[in-house]
Amino acid sequence: MILTRRSAKLRSHTSEVSFPGGREDPGDGDLWQTALREAHEEIDLQPTLPRRVGELDRFVTVGSQSLIHPYVGVVDERPELTPSEAEVSEIIEVPLSELLLDEVWREEIWTMGDHTRAITFFELLGNTVWGATASILRQFLTEVTGTYDKTPQERFG
Repeated sequence: MILTRRSAKLRSHTSEVSFPGGREDPGDGDLWQTALREAHEEIDLQPTLPRRVGELDRFVTVGSQSLIHPYVGVVDERPELTPSEAEVSEIIEVPLSELLLDEVWREEIWTMGDHTRAITFFELLGNTVWGATASILRQFLTEVTGTYDKTPQERFG
């Protein structure tokens, strides 16, 4: 799994762990092309390498009210990646086996105004993943492990 640490120079979500991604440009043919372009810009992933294997649920983020449309792609071999100095301070490669460890996942209930919501966290070696990125990871893991019909505690321990 490829994640990034966002640059401290960015306007928002500075230094947070996230997936490569961003806004659609007028020249993008569709949102998959947007995802490929953004991955190329941020981590120098060549757009011809990923094979699209699916997509996850679209959702609107709590903080910025951005619509997220996550795609899942795979590559046949580990690619050479280089972080964009303007956007990414670090590329983080995480084995799926680490994401599935019982001690990595946790959920907290946060009160935001009049609402409470479950916030997912993954405590990876040296990195805390939360927010939209953790939500995407959580759905991905439940889909690939076939545990989507179980409660979070049943899924992740």
